[in-house]
Amino acid sequence: MEHLVPELNFAAARLAREAADEATAQNPDKPRFVAGGLGPTSRTATLSPDVNDPGFRNVTFEQLRAAYLEAIDGLVKGGVDILIVETIFDTLNAKAALFAIEEYFEAHSLRLPVMVSGTITDASGRTLSGQTGEAFWNSVRHARPLSIGFNCALGPDLLRQYVEELSNKADVLISAYPNAGLPNAFGEYDMDGAEMAVHIGEWARAGLLNIVGGCCGTTPAHIAAIAQAVEGVSPRVPPRLEPALRLSGLEPFNVGRDSLFVNVGERTNVTGSKAFARMILEGRYDDALSVARQQVENGAQVIDINMDEGMLDAEAAMVRFLLLIASEPDIARVPIMLDSSKWSVIEAGLRCIQGKGIVNSISMKEGEAEFIERARLCRRYGAAVIVMAFDEAGQADTYARKTEICARAYKLLTETVGFPAEDIIFDPNIFAIATGIEEHASYAVDFIEATRWIRQNLPHAHVSGGVSNVSFSFRGNDAVREAIHTAFLYHAIQAGMDMGIVNAGQLGVYANLDPELKERVEDVLLNRRADSTERLVTFAENVKGGAREKVEDLSGASCR
Repeated sequence: MEHLVPELNFAAARLAREAADEATAQNPDKPRFVAGGLGPTSRTATLSPDVNDPGFRNVTFEQLRAAYLEAIDGLVKGGVDILIVETIFDTLNAKAALFAIEEYFEAHSLRLPVMVSGTITDASGRTLSGQTGEAFWNSVRHARPLSIGFNCALGPDLLRQYVEELSNKADVLISAYPNAGLPNAFGEYDMDGAEMAVHIGEWARAGLLNIVGGCCGTTPAHIAAIAQAVEGVSPRVPPRLEPALRLSGLEPFNVGRDSLFVNVGERTNVTGSKAFARMILEGRYDDALSVARQQVENGAQVIDINMDEGMLDAEAAMVRFLLLIASEPDIARVPIMLDSSKWSVIEAGLRCIQGKGIVNSISMKEGEAEFIERARLCRRYGAAVIVMAFDEAGQADTYARKTEICARAYKLLTETVGFPAEDIIFDPNIFAIATGIEEHASYAVDFIEATRWIRQNLPHAHVSGGVSNVSFSFRGNDAVREAIHTAFLYHAIQAGMDMGIVNAGQLGVYANLDPELKERVEDVLLNRRADSTERLVTFAENVKGGAREKVEDLSGASCR
């Protein structure tokens, strides 16, 4: 009966509209409204239905989006006042519904309130697809819903702690309409309205709720008892939250004013790791997943994934890898950064992640119109963005160009697109130092000073960058590269850099750096003296030579 969805939804909404209008006419002091329900469907975009193939899916984001558009059209034309995306067990399904809602609103020049209601499936406090309540909220808050809440699955005796968590984390209204307890052996529900009302009344008096009701097993008698229990109770007042970059995988990850530096793992990148590229090219995805897992274990709080390799179908590789990650909770718990120079690859990735990730990157390279369009799509998919300091004239390589481009992009994003400033991450371009070219001498200090300017002048925006770029002139000399990364980050973080794409295994402790090496590295980084590059190169050769002698001594000893 799938082909009847628009007709069924239209007829259902029209019947509810007539009933609501009749009730309102009889009692104008209590107007009645109609909410058009958009359920989870019988498919899941995040989980594989085949235990032998964790990367298999029997539905795509695009199929869900198209189905939801049909359902929305019937409900809206039937006269609903509200759209409610409900009984969400897979947040990626919900994101497809929210994408379709926004698309429908834009196409028809209208806007209705949107409610969002998830389902906690068991005592783990997670949705079926593995997200905690706060991670779920972080994933859908881009839709600017009227309310967020939970329904179905659990009864009110088991749901309270999860409603309370959401109530503390969400700055919108909170809804709750639980089941009448858990079903008995016959699939029936034993909790009566009086018992449900005791629980929900206590929640309301504790200041947790704005909208209440009942789901499976509830009857008009249950709803009447609940309504009576909350009569006269003051509704919850949503908290005022400090602006923060609120990301999620299976778990929330928030970056605010007082957060520590965020390590973004760089090794799942075919352009930056030959070993990872070989794994993907040879189809060794299990090995590739081990690289991602190792990054998380080593302290990466976000993982950057890039599949831009000439011999690869980058879109297919990105989708395959992301679908496999979704089945690995120890990896999927952290947010994903989708890294590509091709928009089609980024968009394919956005259709695979249920959490709130980061797009790396967008820029004004192709002009303002394309920049604005892609920013709007990132917002609709529910992602934060890295904005490269890159415009129609090329990459910014000086302090003046970096600050000029970032200021222009910030104004477009916040004023034209309506993008939250806290979801904007600027990358003012980290270039290689010690190249021997005079024009490159101020690259590091220009990045550091541009970072300081961004944090002082573009409120709530963040700063990131690819840290390994700065030491590219010393590739093959790991000891010196580690010292450069460590010293560079020390100064950049002091200036306000709060995120970076790094190899956590190639970072040292600033205070423990060899004093002479630190002095020469900082001379180059901060452009302190004219001969700083030559002095560092000479020292680096000695460091590398000393390391080689130690290796030869050890190998000789082992042979003996």
